[in-house]
Amino acid sequence: MDEILDILAGDARVTPVEIAKMTGKSKDAVQKAIKKYEQSGVIVQYKTLINHDLVRESNSFVRALIEVSVTPQKDVGFDHIAERIYSFPEVVSCYLVSGTYDLLLIVEGENIQKVSNFIASKLSPMENVRGTATHFLLKKYKEDGHVLKQKETSKRLNISY
Repeated sequence: MDEILDILAGDARVTPVEIAKMTGKSKDAVQKAIKKYEQSGVIVQYKTLINHDLVRESNSFVRALIEVSVTPQKDVGFDHIAERIYSFPEVVSCYLVSGTYDLLLIVEGENIQKVSNFIASKLSPMENVRGTATHFLLKKYKEDGHVLKQKETSKRLNISY
């Protein structure tokens, strides 16, 4: 991957001036490259990684990984069913994967009931969906290459003999 993209992928807040210093390129060349990447769709969005465990109440947000087995459609393969599935607002990410299941979804909701309701009433009944397996995320340790550390105070009493 390009040097500029590597730097921005690690920290999107790095300025073109800082990137120029890091790469030995001129500020104008860096700005031109970034603009070209944005216009061509190579850079899709700038994103902030948030440790949601530190800003949300533990029971007010649920994320699930859902494996979906589908029947591909003639002439469009998996694309059409994937597009129908990822159009739901609950679906944060959708991937075509190898293995027992065809699609891997990341789904978010306010609570387990809302995610379960999405699966039961919207996802599972869809034409060409053959089956699902749901895994609720209990705790995140690392995301996008970054360790999500949070200081936990032990609630256990010390025992001494």
